[in-house]
Amino acid sequence: MDVQFASALAGRSFPPGEVWLVGAGPGDPDLLTLKAVRAMEQADLVLHDALPGRAVLRHVRGGAEIVAVGKRKGAAPVPQAKINARLVAGARAGLRVVRLKGGDPFVFGRGGEEALACESAGIPWRVIPGISAGLAAPAAAGIPLTHRGTASAVTFVTAHDETGALPALDWGALARTGGTIAAFMALSRLDELALRLIAGGLAPSTPVAIVAQATLPGESGLRTTLGTCTLDARRAALPTPALIVIGDVIGVLSERVAPVMGVIQHAGA
Repeated sequence: MDVQFASALAGRSFPPGEVWLVGAGPGDPDLLTLKAVRAMEQADLVLHDALPGRAVLRHVRGGAEIVAVGKRKGAAPVPQAKINARLVAGARAGLRVVRLKGGDPFVFGRGGEEALACESAGIPWRVIPGISAGLAAPAAAGIPLTHRGTASAVTFVTAHDETGALPALDWGALARTGGTIAAFMALSRLDELALRLIAGGLAPSTPVAIVAQATLPGESGLRTTLGTCTLDARRAALPTPALIVIGDVIGVLSERVAPVMGVIQHAGA
């Protein structure tokens, strides 16, 4: 099967009246999957969150309706129930509907809630996986999430529950796992997160890396410790979105690697 025929066949696989939950990856359009691009090229309606930028949205078919439904600082968020209703209404109107989400739809992206809403309404849906920021941000900063002899496990957590508070996790158990912790949406809750983990047994000297706007032109960050990360992050005034990486893997690669990449700088530098 040649490339042109395969592409055409993939295009026909998005029938009217379906909802596709599409992962846009961490932000760099070169990290989109081919299937995500083909879905956007076929879409009639695209509902996107605040993370996919203009470079990603350029792949949307001309003439398609593009609606921003993401949360932005200083603006009232679009309620999830309203997003669900718009997805269902679009599909019932016979449109090819793409719900475009930063990272992966099923990793802290509420993709499961939207899939359930479609299923309850009898709307066909499917997921196009994307590269999660939990994987992309550390990699962009030169940080391996696992490393033989250093970390054999990775735990992904979010710093916000449905009320906006720090989730009621067993932080003590998390501190005792001995692996790497990757925390999403944690910059504004960093003080609470650090205090819970230190109280649970993690040493204040535990390495911490904060990677902001990973893979984007404005990517930045710092390398610090659990005991000083709150103050260092405040001084650095890092932008969002940002991912917090906690664990000894941060020191695995050479001290020179990340600064050369232009992502991670040492606190106080």
